[in-house]
Amino acid sequence: MVPLMLPIAIGYGIHPVHFGIIFLATMEIGYLLPPVGMNLFIASYRFNRPVLEIFRAVLPFIAILIIAVLIITYWPWLSLGLLRH
Repeated sequence: MVPLMLPIAIGYGIHPVHFGIIFLATMEIGYLLPPVGMNLFIASYRFNRPVLEIFRAVLPFIAILIIAVLIITYWPWLSLGLLRH
């Protein structure tokens, strides 16, 4: 997906590194949410717990990730600060 979306992001003036950070953070949220939730199924299998129990345990971290993605998205200087030095 990145090779398809990166030219569009650059066209809108989004820095490629910033786009990559946003993309990876949102992918992790996708890996933690059903119905795809690959990380949930792997953790469920590994720890011999039901998926619903794992999902309930992960909910606070999903909320933190969503807040972090919003912060990263709307304040790009936080994620691009190291590139300037």
